[in-house]
Amino acid sequence: MMARLEEVWKAIDPVRLRRTLLEMMEIYSPSGKEEDIQLYLEEILCRSGFQVERQAVEHERYNLRVTMGSGEPELYLVGHVDTVPAWDLEEFGAREEGDIIFGLGSADMKGGCAAMLETWLALADTLKPDERPSLGLLLVVGEEENGDGSATFLEQCRTPWVVIGEPTGLAACFAHYGYLEAGFVTRGRRSHSSLPELGHNAVESMLRLLLHLGTAPLFDRERGEIVYSIRELSSSRAGFVVPDRCEAWIDLHLPPGMDPSVLQESIRSIAADAGRVIPELDMELNFDFSSAGYDLGNAGRPAGLLREIYTKLGRKPVLDTFRSHSDGNLFYASGTSPIILGPGFLESAHTPDEQVAFGEVVEAARIYAALGLGMG
Repeated sequence: MMARLEEVWKAIDPVRLRRTLLEMMEIYSPSGKEEDIQLYLEEILCRSGFQVERQAVEHERYNLRVTMGSGEPELYLVGHVDTVPAWDLEEFGAREEGDIIFGLGSADMKGGCAAMLETWLALADTLKPDERPSLGLLLVVGEEENGDGSATFLEQCRTPWVVIGEPTGLAACFAHYGYLEAGFVTRGRRSHSSLPELGHNAVESMLRLLLHLGTAPLFDRERGEIVYSIRELSSSRAGFVVPDRCEAWIDLHLPPGMDPSVLQESIRSIAADAGRVIPELDMELNFDFSSAGYDLGNAGRPAGLLREIYTKLGRKPVLDTFRSHSDGNLFYASGTSPIILGPGFLESAHTPDEQVAFGEVVEAARIYAALGLGMG
């Protein structure tokens, strides 16, 4: 199959790929509202002669799954079509500046999805049905919220390998951070805002609690391995009063070998110690979600194949660790081996300046095609 690679690469059409990406970005598809973009992608696949399966996740929300070759696919190309909500609904679409495409989802991860779709079309254009690799394409919903699209796929299907097109700058990530979400609530005593001495301010308690947590050696950003980020902070809104409730959410990204349950106990211990230094602390702590990381190692056949592909493309092989959370954790927990590899960088994802270099999107399509031929 690898003998056909040059032919498949020539079939990758940058004009078609750019059009697909720009049209995808013009469709607003935050988590929970993905149907319009799925209809768009389904039409492209059906027009190319493929039978597309809708995997129902909930009402008007579904994954798209399509396969080629014989038997159950050894490899799926996986992309999530949802994005975080738009910063500005007037400016969520694409904006081009030379090779750079700006806009919501450009990196996370409509660039990766468009590259996977172009790979699929190039393979179909080049190879006869009986020449095609055993390969799957999975376009899922819900990754930016709770991963319900990938969870639905895993309830129905199994596959040894997936490549997930999250933004990695085209580095191949065989290791992945874990994730832990911590929720804190502090309670106080309400009083008129002009008489704070009669109340107990829940926001002040929370701020002191967060400072206490942030100074723990466990969360030292210079020396520690844990990525610690305060994501949300809100209080009761009852007018001109001392607030009696405050809530905070903290994201924690864990290196691959760290057990989330061990970290939970460490945080409980640090939080319990805060009562020693924060007067009248009334606190509640919950861990709503956790997911262990993983490390597949980089000595197996897929890593070797990627080194060959990068060399053939004239790129320096880069095997890395994915520092964020993704559906890769779900796939790994189910027994699938996930490689995270896609165009764009996490640095711009989820920001008003989200962007992707179109040249990287084209290169991603070439890498996906080579992986499909080599592993499928």
